[in-house]
Amino acid sequence: MSGKLQKAKGLKKSRIGMYVSIGASLFSVVGTVKRGREARREGDMLQLVDVAVSAAGIVTGVALLVRELRRLDIDDVLWDD
Repeated sequence: MSGKLQKAKGLKKSRIGMYVSIGASLFSVVGTVKRGREARREGDMLQLVDVAVSAAGIVTGVALLVRELRRLDIDDVLWDD
């Protein structure tokens, strides 16, 4: 069991793992947009605030993942030297 867990942790820092994480984050945008449209239609200000906070979290998460991808690319270039 420990080997599988170690393998899964390694995937998190890999390029493929980063792309999967970005895709999952962007997929959550669909649900957030639906919730935002429903909140706007109902005029529910509290739900709109919740959607805005969720959207900010998604944007921040994707930005962090992109930064990590760039670091992986820089490490790859430095490794080749």
